[in-house]
Amino acid sequence: MTTAEDFRVGGRIFATPASQAQGYGNLVLTPEVQALFVEEAAELFVSIAGGWETMSMTHTRLVPADDATLTGALRKAWTLRMEKNTRTRPGPRSRRHARAPGH
Repeated sequence: MTTAEDFRVGGRIFATPASQAQGYGNLVLTPEVQALFVEEAAELFVSIAGGWETMSMTHTRLVPADDATLTGALRKAWTLRMEKNTRTRPGPRSRRHARAPGH
């Protein structure tokens, strides 16, 4: 079984290409930012239904999106994750991603 790569900062996910085969990437946003993205560009951004929706996971339609839009959306997800990391405990979320210095 192949697992999807993800984009992390501080050991925590802010984006994944998990739905790439269906033409989507996924971003972790706040509910407010997700609503703004969906309102301003519904043709590019879609709230992921189900449990993922409560975490503000957002599909990004890859094909119609231009590089500037994708870069801006990834940068925003990264910034939100960085801000959240500073408000929560430091370090990776999982021991699987933690590495001792020098290893």
